[in-house]
Amino acid sequence: MEFILLFAAILLIIFALSYFAFFRRNSKSKKFAEKNSSRATLVNCPICGSPLLKGQNIISKVYRPMNVPDQRCTVSGCPNCFPICKAGVKRICPVCAKSIPQDGYLVSRLFNRTQGKKHVMIVGCNQCLHNEVK
Repeated sequence: MEFILLFAAILLIIFALSYFAFFRRNSKSKKFAEKNSSRATLVNCPICGSPLLKGQNIISKVYRPMNVPDQRCTVSGCPNCFPICKAGVKRICPVCAKSIPQDGYLVSRLFNRTQGKKHVMIVGCNQCLHNEVK
């Protein structure tokens, strides 16, 4: 009889340990998922500075010809600041630090490197480049 009670106690302890280990493992994986989802992205919008979430893209236009090492490019913004600016988001030119109107854009140069990577250099907004020409 003592062996049966001892065996039942051991089974109960093993069951309890596996039960708590299961919930502890799930809580750790939830915390890991929350930590990774709230992690700041590496890409910020050059106009409003808001971080881009996974799947969000910067709205831009690249002009032809495509086979040259550098091309003219215009950057209109991200989903937070273009076509409609969300509340509390300011569109600021990184070159002249002035406000960019809603229909404004950044003028940049897109460098096509031989390894397949691309590099963008912002020249200014359409307002500060327009003032430079005058």
